[in-house]
Amino acid sequence: MYIGHRKGQDEIQALSEHLANVSVMAGSFGASFDAEQHAQRIGTLHDAGKYSSAAQKRMADPEHTPKVDHSTAGAKIAFEVCRDGAGALAIAGHHGGMPDFGGRMASDGTLMGRMKKDLSGRYDYTAFWQENTIDKGDLTPKWLIDRINPFAAQFYARMLFSCLVDADFLDTEHFMQGEMPRGGHDDMQVLLERLKDYIQPWFTNPTTEINQKRCEILRDCLLRGEEPRGLYTLTVPTGGGKTISSLAFALTHAAKNNMDRIIYVIPYTSIIEQNAAVFKRVLGDDNVIEHHSGIEYDEKEDMESPEVMRQLLATENWDAPVIVTTAVQFFESLFSNKPSRCRKLHNIANSVIIFDEAQMLPLSYLKPCVSAIAELVRHYRTTAVLCTATQPSLARLFRDYDQDMSGREICENVGALQAFFRRVHFAHRGSVDFEILAEEMAQKAQVLCIVNTRKTAQRVFEMLPFDGSYHLSTRMTPEHRTKVLDEIRTRLRQGETCRVVSTSLIEAGVDVDFPEVWREMAGLDSILQAAGRCNREGRRDASESEVVVFSLPDGVPKSMQPNAVAAEIAMEGAAHIDESAVIQRYFDQLYWQKGDQAMDMKDMMKLCARPNMESIAKAFHLIESDTRTVYVPTEANAKDIELLNMGILSRGLMRRLGRSAVSVYPWDWKKLVEAGIIGEVAESIAVLKDQAAYDPACGLKMDSESVRGLWI
Repeated sequence: MYIGHRKGQDEIQALSEHLANVSVMAGSFGASFDAEQHAQRIGTLHDAGKYSSAAQKRMADPEHTPKVDHSTAGAKIAFEVCRDGAGALAIAGHHGGMPDFGGRMASDGTLMGRMKKDLSGRYDYTAFWQENTIDKGDLTPKWLIDRINPFAAQFYARMLFSCLVDADFLDTEHFMQGEMPRGGHDDMQVLLERLKDYIQPWFTNPTTEINQKRCEILRDCLLRGEEPRGLYTLTVPTGGGKTISSLAFALTHAAKNNMDRIIYVIPYTSIIEQNAAVFKRVLGDDNVIEHHSGIEYDEKEDMESPEVMRQLLATENWDAPVIVTTAVQFFESLFSNKPSRCRKLHNIANSVIIFDEAQMLPLSYLKPCVSAIAELVRHYRTTAVLCTATQPSLARLFRDYDQDMSGREICENVGALQAFFRRVHFAHRGSVDFEILAEEMAQKAQVLCIVNTRKTAQRVFEMLPFDGSYHLSTRMTPEHRTKVLDEIRTRLRQGETCRVVSTSLIEAGVDVDFPEVWREMAGLDSILQAAGRCNREGRRDASESEVVVFSLPDGVPKSMQPNAVAAEIAMEGAAHIDESAVIQRYFDQLYWQKGDQAMDMKDMMKLCARPNMESIAKAFHLIESDTRTVYVPTEANAKDIELLNMGILSRGLMRRLGRSAVSVYPWDWKKLVEAGIIGEVAESIAVLKDQAAYDPACGLKMDSESVRGLWI
């Protein structure tokens, strides 16, 4: 018997059994995008190399036998016998990651290089044919053959790869660990009924005018959810209740179209945590999985709780009804070549994907991101919803990729909704000196000022009176920011003095309500997001609620200049800068002012013209700047900090300390290490040693900054 896996000395899984199991499971995953037979075949082929005498010797005595390349054999069969390049890439990469395709002069690391490997003698795998048969025909889906599109081809190879690596992992897990707490979630119809029960008390009889409008939006979402799969837009002004409304569309749509899951793609973890809390309250904790950097699980620590373990396992392959994740996690996985990142991709097929705050899709990667969304909609049975108050102008990009693709707006009368939810008026102040800005803020009882950089936020804050003034930026730990925000909300509610200087972090879904907001010149979407922090609850007339747009002598940071220029052009002469026409003018100007290159700075579309999977993955990084983590000691985390200083690291420990962390760029990190302010405990991980370097008002000091907050 040829051995597929061994557990201990006595328990053995036959190789033929493992191949058969993986084949069936991979086929079931591929069925959602017309690739069942193709996925079955690569499932049968993936471990063909284990039939060699070298591999079987390794299986019999792994401790004293070197590792054997058992992936190349199956890839050779796929490529040479079946003429199947996509399958060969998937099989070749099912452990270490899909390689580049290569060429005639390919090195050994590419697929073509590996196809030249000599697998005779002890690496001979011909015994595979004694126990297995495969379909040797062309199993590529007809839609991919008919449509010659290099981007679609490499995308399909990655989705096929996902079917294989997830099936391989799951069958291996089952043999090695037995039955694991996977699945067991409620189906879409049950979840839809829970949502209807949740909204019933106020949906059937809204008592205020604003709730009547919110119910109109909700009603549109429930009605349009009955329609077929496709590309949709959901344009809901701030205050319109888009969190519940988008969930209503997604659940109705998924139940109607027999779809498997709902995936929320959100730019910030703060919004993820906020929205996930709402979804869990409506649908139940077990049905909602958060997958982002703020959620980490430790398998050993969490094994005792089947519920937590089920959530841990679901983050690996997104096998749950509702997934809430970041744009970074979502898109970088779609362009990855690694098994761990790609396992979940097949579960994106046949899903409703909500892109919340869609205007924040990164400009420099806009073309590849839009192309990926278009592929998912066109060929993987997904529905994509671009959800925001400031709808980006993406129709041209979708048509450039697929001339037949256009989005359908879910809400009726977007213009009327924008007029109804208009709660502020805008004033354009022009250039203002730092001193004048601080002086005017000091004269106000309650005001929020949002600026473009952390350095500016700290500078303005230091000029304000001590009492009732607050600072918010990412130099503060999440726990610190939460405490400050709680105090800010209390002061606002009680009518006490409250002046806040913040970076843009407060714009994204943070629930605060100021009578006046000042916003440094930026993109129009940022200005309108800032306006959502003014008169948020509609308690005052719009004429009494002012949003002041201003500039500072330092000017706009270089990275934000295209956004600011586009905003100035769009706003010129506009009576209401929050109208759809102005917003579209802004995005048209932003997207096209520098031509196509600005929307594909890494030439990803050109790179994706060949299935060089490793090179594509290396090039695609939404966040280019590498950051490192500094953990700030407190009384509450003292024991965990002690473990960290001892070098005892675990994912559970990192999870617990996550709210005590500050991200630092490499150039600041170097200064802090050289000054002895932080102590490195592992690569890219440090503990704050000098407590005086963490200001109780402004957070971590990066240089020799003089922070008056030390004396508050």
